[in-house]
Amino acid sequence: MRIKRVLTAVFGLMMMVAVPAMAMDAKIYPYHGENFCPAGYQPITISGVVCCGLPNQSMSYQQVKMTPAPRAKAKHHHHKAKTSSCEVGTKGCTYD
Repeated sequence: MRIKRVLTAVFGLMMMVAVPAMAMDAKIYPYHGENFCPAGYQPITISGVVCCGLPNQSMSYQQVKMTPAPRAKAKHHHHKAKTSSCEVGTKGCTYD
């Protein structure tokens, strides 16, 4: 029973450390619109929700979505010419 409590406590501490680290990687985009935020903050979008804060990206989410994606290069397949592996008229003649 004691080991279960210790493992639970260790897991809880690990999650408390991991959650802020994951939040730091979130992309926070500036939102270009009316600014009703307190001084020092500006409108931002997080997961599509507009709120007040400080962005960590230089472009807005709408500008990022308008950027064209790179096109995939066309792959050209070269087929080998079929050759006969046996004489014409022979039974079981196959082409490779």
